[in-house]
Amino acid sequence: MLFMASNKIVELDRLAEIVDSLKKQGKRVVLCHGVFDLIHVGHIRHFQKAREYGDVLVVTLTVDKHVNKGPGRPVFNLDLRMEVIATLDIVDFVSYSELPQSVHVLKTIKPNFYVKGMDYKDASKDHTGGILLEEEAINSVGGQLVFTDDIVFSSSNLINRFMTNFPKEVKDYLTGFRGRYKKDDIVEYVKKSKTLKVLTIGETIVDEYQYCESIGKSSKEPTLAVRDLYTKKFAGGILAVANHVSNFCDEVGLVSVLGDRDTQEEFIATTLNSKVKQMFFHRHDSPTIVKKRLIEYYFFTKMLEVYTINDTALSKEDDAAVCAMLEKAIPEYDLVIVVDFGHSMMSKKAIDIISSKAKYLALNVQANAGNMGFNVVSKFPRADYITMAEKELRLEARDIRGELEHMLEHVSKKMKCQKVVVTRGKNGSLCYDRDEGFFLIPALAHTVVDRVGAGDAFLSISALCAYQGAPMEVVGFVGNAVGAYAVSTVCNEKPMERASLCKQIETLMK
Repeated sequence: MLFMASNKIVELDRLAEIVDSLKKQGKRVVLCHGVFDLIHVGHIRHFQKAREYGDVLVVTLTVDKHVNKGPGRPVFNLDLRMEVIATLDIVDFVSYSELPQSVHVLKTIKPNFYVKGMDYKDASKDHTGGILLEEEAINSVGGQLVFTDDIVFSSSNLINRFMTNFPKEVKDYLTGFRGRYKKDDIVEYVKKSKTLKVLTIGETIVDEYQYCESIGKSSKEPTLAVRDLYTKKFAGGILAVANHVSNFCDEVGLVSVLGDRDTQEEFIATTLNSKVKQMFFHRHDSPTIVKKRLIEYYFFTKMLEVYTINDTALSKEDDAAVCAMLEKAIPEYDLVIVVDFGHSMMSKKAIDIISSKAKYLALNVQANAGNMGFNVVSKFPRADYITMAEKELRLEARDIRGELEHMLEHVSKKMKCQKVVVTRGKNGSLCYDRDEGFFLIPALAHTVVDRVGAGDAFLSISALCAYQGAPMEVVGFVGNAVGAYAVSTVCNEKPMERASLCKQIETLMK
């Protein structure tokens, strides 16, 4: 050993100096990089094999925010993970990378060997594409990429079996699900989405979170007083849907309505994925819709919601322009995803065009404070895939207490729709296919930070699987996985990414 364990954990820049000095002394430096969430015998053997390539073994770890194995991971934070590895006699130095991949680490410390496990040898199975970039990086600094070949253990499998925070009913469900479906088959639906041409249609909404600190009650009025802290904006409404889809598909279009004043176009330009083909119409004498929420900062409690909106019916001229845009765009796409937020974009004529021209129509008609009770899914005559929150289904059925199965069957029949899903928050989702029947899929979320946008995320990615003819249970499972990710973030801050979802699916299936 070169140093005592207490001296092993060093910052990356300092580590680069140490490695440079060691190499000048003729020492061969070996690097291993990963998450190492739960150290087990597989990791120990990996480190032992790696050490055989050199004189000094360096282990670097991915920081918590870039661990893309799904909500609830890593189980152990960075400090604990580094501390455990530093106690291993075979390891000489421990550090971490602030970036998602180890390219920066490789170029900074310039090891002689970079050692990965055999599960990375087939680059086509690496969802992030990182191994190819890492190979290029190690070659560029005169090092060599090598792979260890030993018995493989899975941290995710051990965590799922012995340390998961899921309740028993979820663990039991996942055990059964793993027996019915193969991980690679599910991941393949996600990967094949890349070639789909998808059009997203709906209202643009800017979600604005005004963070405040409570001061107290006004001395003369029964009014809560708060101190303004800061404001943050998020791309919501159909923008969020387009952002999700564009991380999975190469060709994505967007038809939406903005205002002709307070357009928010500068903000939209910085937050909408650049690959999305934008087809915006500017509505006369209207603002772009903004939904401001006052948030008590410490408890993240939403105190008040303020709409900036013109939700009167479109003028004949504006409606004609929107319809002309739809007529032209829809035939160019394989899949049309519509989210109707009920703020007047969807006239009867627009609905007729969408329903008649869409080759495959995935639909959500949303109930919210601005349209409660007046915006129901049956305003559309047909769809191929429908997602709805439980309250939206009950509003459609005008039934507050009845059985959901009967309502789902009714909506499916009424709208000639093959697949219908009702999302139920902490109770998961109930999925129905006219041929396959019903599937109750539990919620897969560990931590709920914010539910805004979760339904849109569910629809965005599950629709890609539904279009490809995935089994209904798989469609719901993927949707719940995406929903779990969505509620773990604030509003629509981070769109779902293909590599992250594939990793999450693999983690759940181990």
